[in-house]
Amino acid sequence: MEQQQAPQVPAHVPLMTIERFAELSGLEQGVVYGQIRNGHLPAVKVGRYRMVNVALLQAQCLTQEDWS
Repeated sequence: MEQQQAPQVPAHVPLMTIERFAELSGLEQGVVYGQIRNGHLPAVKVGRYRMVNVALLQAQCLTQEDWS
């Protein structure tokens, strides 16, 4: 039986489009927009595009978890 692997996000990507973040996370774009609107996902506006701040999200996740 073949095992599916989740897509890997390169560690050096600080920002990601909402469409790409939705694709990689398996969430629908509307859910991602809602999470940004509710303040659960960090995002910045670059020109006319809203981008998910992956670097800040990773930092927040690492500080909230007890990794020791």
